[in-house]
Formats: sequence, C-alpha cells, structure tokens
Amino acid sequence: MSAEPLVRSDLRSRIDDMRDELAQFYVDLHRHPELSGQELRTSEKAAEQLRRYGFDVTTGIGGHGVVGILRNGAGPTVLLRADTDALPVLEETGLPYASDAVGIDESGHEVPVMHACGHDVHVTCLVGAAQVLTEQRVEWSGTLLVVFQPSEETGTGAQSMLDDGLFERFPRPTVVLGQHVVPRPAGTIAVKPGVLMAAADSLRITMHGRGGHGSQPESTVDPILMAATTIVRLQGIVAREIAPAESAVVTVGAVHGGTKENVIPGDATLSINVRTFDDGVREHVLSSITRIARAEATASGAPAPPTIANTGNFPLTVNDAERASRHWSWLHSVG
Repeated sequence: MSAEPLVRSDLRSRIDDMRDELAQFYVDLHRHPELSGQELRTSEKAAEQLRRYGFDVTTGIGGHGVVGILRNGAGPTVLLRADTDALPVLEETGLPYASDAVGIDESGHEVPVMHACGHDVHVTCLVGAAQVLTEQRVEWSGTLLVVFQPSEETGTGAQSMLDDGLFERFPRPTVVLGQHVVPRPAGTIAVKPGVLMAAADSLRITMHGRGGHGSQPESTVDPILMAATTIVRLQGIVAREIAPAESAVVTVGAVHGGTKENVIPGDATLSINVRTFDDGVREHVLSSITRIARAEATASGAPAPPTIANTGNFPLTVNDAERASRHWSWLHSVG
C-alpha cells in the first residue's frame, strides 16, 4: 500500500492502476448474477475484498447484507452503499462475458438472470473506493462504513438490514453516500441537491371474471378483455389527468392470464409500476389506477371487484442540499 498521500491530480492515475483488477472483478459479477434475496455468492465476493483491505467484516445482515468497518481515529462516520441483486432478464448483448444464469423467482418459476440495472457496477465501484480509502488513510480520519445491500429490486433489502439492527450493531453514520449508473457518457458524474430519483410504486391488479369455453363467450365474463381495456385506460392518466408541468410514468410491465387459446380464464393479472416526483401527483395516479380498474370491472359485469395489492414502494430520493453541493464543488475541483 502507498504510504504517501495522493493529491487530487493523482487520483485518476491510481484508479487507472486498479482498472484491470476491478474490470476482472466486474466481469465475474456480471457472469454470475443473483436474484433478490439470493445474493450469497455476490456478498461473499464483496466480503472477501473488504477483508483483503483490512476491514472488520460482518455478513448475513438482513439476508445477504454485508457491512465492513474501517476505523481510522476520531472523526465522522461515513457510510458508502451499493446494492447487489440482479433482475429476471434474459441477456442478449452478445458480450463474451454475457450472463447465461437462470434462477428461481419468488413465484417458483425458472427465469433468466442478468445484471440489467448495473448493480455489478455499483459493487465494483464500491470495492474500488474501499481500496483507495484504505490505502490513503493518511488523508482522512473517522470511521468508514461500507454496506453492500441485498434485495434492492424488491424494495425490501434496506429495511431488512435496518430491522436486523444495522444502526444499533454498527456506528450510526454522519452521512450516507450512494451511487447509481445511468446511460450517460462514460467518465461523467452527476450530482444534484434535492430531489434526484423518482418515487416508485408497484401494484398487482387481478381482474376477476367467470371462465368458460371460448366457443361460448356469452356464458363468461372475460378477464382478458377487462385487463386489455384497463391497460388502455391507464395510459390516459398521465396524458389527461396530470398537468404538463408535472411528470409521472405508468407502466404495465407484465400481463398474465389463461393457459390455452380456446379457454376463457377466470382471472387475469396486471403488474404495474408508477414513477412520480411529487407526493400529490403520486396519490392522484395511484387513486386513478384504482378507480379505472374498478370501473372497468363494473362495466364488464365482473362477479367481484378487482384485487389490488401493493407489492413495493420506494420513496423519493432526496439529496441533502449542503452535502450534495459540497460534493459537486469537489468534483469540479478534481476535473
């Protein structure tokens, strides 16, 4: 390890020196993605790196959460965080290190798995940051808390770690710093005070019909038709109910219903995701989704109102204004 402090102009050079090793670490993570709640291998790889750098490491927090502590005298406690899980997505990039992994999702179905949201990058970047900060302890004092959080995609991992005593078993941080890759030019970093990332709500709506044979539709109440008309009407929420100066996204990401082309099923299910930047807009959109689903069921003569289940909530990501401004100034000074 280097005993001399790095000046900021040397930081790029030091990162370049680490690039090949970090790239190999990233490729390994990308080839071996794991679904939410199943991140055992990923957590072991992260923990192994932290131990190499001299961190006091604890695993198995709130599932497969990992915490590394590096104490370096008096000073603030800074928490650096990365998420570790992957998505049930088939990779079609054609890259030589593309994932061909499969996993079992929460419904018991076999699904392809890919790091389609960049959590392999997040883990790699945090490992690199931990290495640099370990080498350069002469430049800072305080306590560094490195957290690898599982189950981000399901919205449960952070709460699970808190419920497992994250801030009772380990030092409570003065500041928490996270990161997320986005489709921007390579080598650029964006920091913004205040609201940065949207709130996200996930819903599962089951339209209840009355099944029967496809040759006798008059004896059925078709939930597939209900689902289809509901999907169309949902698109009108943002287009006709949200002011142009506001913003929202309503996505129907999955539709499930039926088993055979000539059988009308009893139920059809929609999986819906909502993104908003304002609490008032959020409440309006969610209320409208419920109103439309119930109205379409009534219009179809459904035997029961739809079942609407909330399957996940992410609040707004709001950066502390003073902290974000300080990091923005520092980034400009680094160039």
